[in-house]
Amino acid sequence: MKLYADLPARRTAQVVSDLLMIAWVWGWVWAGRTVHDVTMRLAEPGRRLEGAGSGFREKMTSAGNGVDDLPLVDDKVATPFREAAGAGTDIESAGRDLVDAVERLSTALGLVTAVVPIVLVLLVWGTLRYRFVRHATAAQRFMDSDADLDLFALRAMAGQPMPRLAAISPDPVGAWRRRDPDVVRALALLELRDAGLRPPRPTGTDSLS
Repeated sequence: MKLYADLPARRTAQVVSDLLMIAWVWGWVWAGRTVHDVTMRLAEPGRRLEGAGSGFREKMTSAGNGVDDLPLVDDKVATPFREAAGAGTDIESAGRDLVDAVERLSTALGLVTAVVPIVLVLLVWGTLRYRFVRHATAAQRFMDSDADLDLFALRAMAGQPMPRLAAISPDPVGAWRRRDPDVVRALALLELRDAGLRPPRPTGTDSLS
């Protein structure tokens, strides 16, 4: 598998794009974490409410138990305190529910903030990288098995823009049929550059190798 181009300029651009992608992911992860932490500040009133309800419940329960332990005092005297302790439990529960809701909201906002831009850019970056790797790997496989540039020259004539072909030869098809080594190599070089590959060095024994 060929991950990077042979040509220095294109390979440098690919490395830079990979590093920028890593920085992009890290940046949005940090942004999502920041949004989460800022949103969690909204839970502070809920924590205070939960703490107040818990403290009120404990005090009322303690007061009810204290009154209940007094001699010559009917149990009915402790009942209002215990009922008030139940109200404290409701307040504590309301505060806890508020904290849970803020936690869910902060998690959702943090994930959306981080995931959406990461996924959008990752799809574009990943698609481009995948196309290059597939194209370059297949082209390299042909070069590794046979240094014949004829196939790449043929692909160039089929897919390269006409101005590029005309810049190489006024009759690239005729030159290819005559197996003109300079034209064939120049045509192949166009295709290989698109794949990010260097052409094999001429051996001098074969005009196409």
